[in-house]
Amino acid sequence: MSLRVQKVRELIRRELSTILEKDFRNNDCLVTIHDVSPTPDMRQCFVYVGVIGKPHQQDAAIEKLTKARGFIQRDLYKRVKLRSSPQLFFRLDKSVERGVPLLNIIDNLPPPLPDLPPEEGDAADTKSSAE
Repeated sequence: MSLRVQKVRELIRRELSTILEKDFRNNDCLVTIHDVSPTPDMRQCFVYVGVIGKPHQQDAAIEKLTKARGFIQRDLYKRVKLRSSPQLFFRLDKSVERGVPLLNIIDNLPPPLPDLPPEEGDAADTKSSAE
């Protein structure tokens, strides 16, 4: 990915987060922008959105974002000056939900065993068996 695409990607992510925070209120759940993936020609942009809420709220939030896409794109175009405003496609990102059970498993692991110093007799046995 080129440096220009990376910079535009970060700028779009930051501005979309600001737009959603100020202008797009959703009382039922919390909506966050996880990642933005523009195409190399900057004509399309896939926005990966995290929704903290119940499953039916997640689908409703994505549907609401998709319906308000024109308003969001227009506001984004006012903030980010590009040759053409990329067409936004909102996708639900469930990576956080998939990561929580993994973090719970890691938290429930037993503490590591302390390292035992090697005994002198064991070290001599391993040297003779290696020869």
